[in-house]
Amino acid sequence: MTSEIPARMKAIDPEASGGPEVLSLAERPVPKPGAGEVLIRVAAAGVNRPDVMQRKGAYPPPPGAPSIPGLEVSGTVVAVGEGAEHLSSGQRVCALVPGGGYADYVCAPEGSCLPVPDGVSLIDAAGLPETYFTVWSNLFERGGAKDGEIALIHGGTSGIGTTATQLCRAFDITAITTNGSDEKCEASLRAGASHALNYKARDFAEAVKEIAPDGVDVVLDMVGGDYVARNVDCMAVGGRHVSIAVQRGSVAEVPIWKVMQKRLTLTGSTLRPRGPEFKAMVADALAEMVWPLFADGSLKPMTDKTFPLAEAAEAHRYMESGAHVGKIVLVVAGE
Repeated sequence: MTSEIPARMKAIDPEASGGPEVLSLAERPVPKPGAGEVLIRVAAAGVNRPDVMQRKGAYPPPPGAPSIPGLEVSGTVVAVGEGAEHLSSGQRVCALVPGGGYADYVCAPEGSCLPVPDGVSLIDAAGLPETYFTVWSNLFERGGAKDGEIALIHGGTSGIGTTATQLCRAFDITAITTNGSDEKCEASLRAGASHALNYKARDFAEAVKEIAPDGVDVVLDMVGGDYVARNVDCMAVGGRHVSIAVQRGSVAEVPIWKVMQKRLTLTGSTLRPRGPEFKAMVADALAEMVWPLFADGSLKPMTDKTFPLAEAAEAHRYMESGAHVGKIVLVVAGE
């Protein structure tokens, strides 16, 4: 640690679970990087659904993670822990962290850090890691999505949804998204979806079967509950169903006969508890396959709205309203 790094920092670290009002500024010690970690002076932090769940007490941090919420940040490396060999002070990075992002400083495993993509601001870069790690590891690695296939993506205008549709467009995959209004359907089409369905106006499974009579090859599902059976109904032979969240419930009734008939694969994962080795492998794949697409314009950050760190409560209220298209970002120190 150098003398330029203060002993204390501003952070959002609620003492109890509850509504957005529990998210107020507090003062906490600046963390020190452990083995294989770097200390980042945070420029901005992405806001994600797991942060909301943690605030409500429904998604506690994994063992050893900070109680401060925040799973992705951008900023500048200011100190390097023992064994961290590839980053040095002064480098601008964005990083996936197990927690602690809503603060002036955060420690990140070196392997979970990526350079800020060419042409991307620090503010926009803060909204990249969580969704890109999640979509790449689930839609492309677990789900095996590949060019020429058709993907069904729920929550088309969420951070996950906009990331998935952009990546589908970049890799020649037809993306069908579901959205809660005609306006959101239009936004999803602008983000890269080939088809966008208003699930409030019509049963999405019926509409999907009209668009893709032979079924979709892969489903990225963050809804769960009764959506699972409807997803199965509109899947192709050999299709893959990847669950990443359960917004409509963690219990689903699955039509096993259809799974057998279509030879389907039902899988899923959670990213936050995975170890640093797995996240480093995903980071390496993103650096090779995805990050260059920002430089050539194939991918663009989709930051919907920014809030100062002190207004984290308002950022959570905005996320819970469902009005956002893309990512919500807390600005900590700016550029």
